[in-house]
Parts: sequence; structure tokens; C-alpha cells
Amino acid sequence: MAGRTLTPRALNRALLARQLLLARADRPIEDVVEQVGGLQTQYAPSGYVGLWARVAGFRRPDLTAALEARTVVQATLQRTTIHVVSRREYWRYALGVRRARRAWAVRVGGGETTMLERAAGVRAGLAGGARTVAELGEVASGFVGSLGVWVDLVRVPPSGTWERRRADRLALAEDWVGPADADEEEGLAHLVRAYLRAFGPATWRDVASWAGIPVDDARRGGGGLTLVRHLDVAGRELVDLPGAPLPDADTPAPARLLPHWDASLLVHARRAGVLPEEHRPRVFSTRNPFSVGTVLVDGRVVGAWSVRDGRIVVDPFETLPPADRDAVEAERTALEAFHR
Repeated sequence: MAGRTLTPRALNRALLARQLLLARADRPIEDVVEQVGGLQTQYAPSGYVGLWARVAGFRRPDLTAALEARTVVQATLQRTTIHVVSRREYWRYALGVRRARRAWAVRVGGGETTMLERAAGVRAGLAGGARTVAELGEVASGFVGSLGVWVDLVRVPPSGTWERRRADRLALAEDWVGPADADEEEGLAHLVRAYLRAFGPATWRDVASWAGIPVDDARRGGGGLTLVRHLDVAGRELVDLPGAPLPDADTPAPARLLPHWDASLLVHARRAGVLPEEHRPRVFSTRNPFSVGTVLVDGRVVGAWSVRDGRIVVDPFETLPPADRDAVEAERTALEAFHR
């Protein structure tokens, strides 16, 4: 299906709409998590702040309750990074990225036979239910970085929450989520749909970069889908889901404070210009691997925020007009109250 030529600002507004950053949503948490392609949570509070920025009336206990109720689950998935995804989509994510994750694990030095033997030990250690890495003891020693590559695991509360941030309590996915209800082909197709639903329109390389899979696998995943083809102003093909939001480029975008490592800022979403390239080194730097929270005005990062002595402090990268300063201050005050 033929589409349109989309300007950078039109791509920016499309991403903001799909990331629920044009207006806070009044939807269940699991629906929001699906809409935005999962929440990146290697720093546990990021999931909470990410939902606060996107959901009307969101309270900190809401995500903890959803994790406890298992409507959403936390696991190492896309790009071998911890994400919160919905329970009903977990297996499609897990099986879509499994082969690529295992190939990565072999490349970085874990012999497959040895790792499968270690995985069997972890599986046996979790047969009686969830346990922490410390409780697993020797069977998990030296294996923590690859947990979940050779045995499907989820990270379960109370760990990985605002209250207990280290995500070190593990369970077998088939015990916590239920038996696998997808295969690799369904998983690859899901990765394409999920990415375009959350970040499209996009190139195949963007899809692959976000999921952590080869470009050929992304194309394979999209092979059975009905897709729209757009162009960017450089003439590159962008694929998309039919009927997905494409707001007018002049649609207003409100001020928002985003969490550390919000996925809308990462390289796979670079085409949307949410993070101006001149500010990228101030947000992502080897000197600051923890990264920073960011401040959006008119759909682009204009500053950073951090917690200092119990207060939210904004560090602007640019001089803002008074109306924008007021909008940022209103969000800052609200996020400070959220943290308290």
C-alpha cells in the first residue's frame, strides 16, 4: 500500500502520539504497556515515571500492583535489556528475540553446551518457585548476565519495583506467566507490529535495532503483514501499520518529563528528532552510564532532570520562553509530588 512523504516534524508527532505523549491516556496499565512497546526498566523507577508521563491519574502503587497481579511482567527481552511487557504478549516477545539473544550469548563467550548445562541447574533451582540470585547460590554464579538466554525467566516482585529496585528475584516464565502460546514466526511478526504500533513509521533497520534482531529477521516478521509504505524527505522507505496515528505536523505537544532510558530517545527512534543530536552526548555518555531523566518541550528534549535532596531539579539545555518554563515547572512540581 502506498502512503505519504513524511517530514521530520510529522514523524515526531507520529511517535509522540503512539507513545501517548500528546495527551495522557485513561487506559489500563497493560494496554498502555502494549501500546508503547514495553517499558525499559533496567532502572526500576523508570517504568513508574514512564507511566506517570503517559497515564492520567497514575499512582506509584498501580504498577507494583500490576506486577503482583501478573497482568504485566518484567523480563530481559528486547536488546537483552529488562523490559516490562504485558503478560498476554510476553511469549511473543520472548520467542521473537530468543534466537538472536542466544547467538549474542555465544558470541560474547558462553559456549552453548556449557550454558545449557548451567541453565538446567537454574531451572532445577527454580522448580519450587521464585528465588533470588543469592538463594540460587553457586548454580547462578558467573551466570547472572546470561540468565534468561538459555532458560525463560521473569523477574518477580517484590524485586524490580520502586520499593525494592534490584531485579534479582527470578521465576520460570512458564510458572509465572503460563505455558508458551507462540512460536518464533509469531514472535517475529509480533515484534514488527509492536514496534510500528509504538514508534512507526520506520525503516526495517529501526525495527531490528529496537528488537535486537537481524534486519533479515525483521523483514521476515513483516512478510505476512499488511503494511503501508511511506517515504521520508530523503526518499527512504518507511513501513507502517494501516490506520496507525499520523497526526498533523502542527499538532501541539505538551511539556513532559521522561524517565531515564526512555525508549523514545534511543537510536532506533532517531528519525523522529525527539532527542536533538546536539544534546545526545549530554543524555547518553560513557561518563554517565546511569543517563538522566529528560525534559520535553514541543516534542524535543530541552533539558534534564534529577532528584536532589528529595526535590526534582531541572537542568535546562536551552533558554525557554516564559510559557514553556511555566509548563515545565508544572510538570516538575507534579513529578516531585509523585516521588514523595
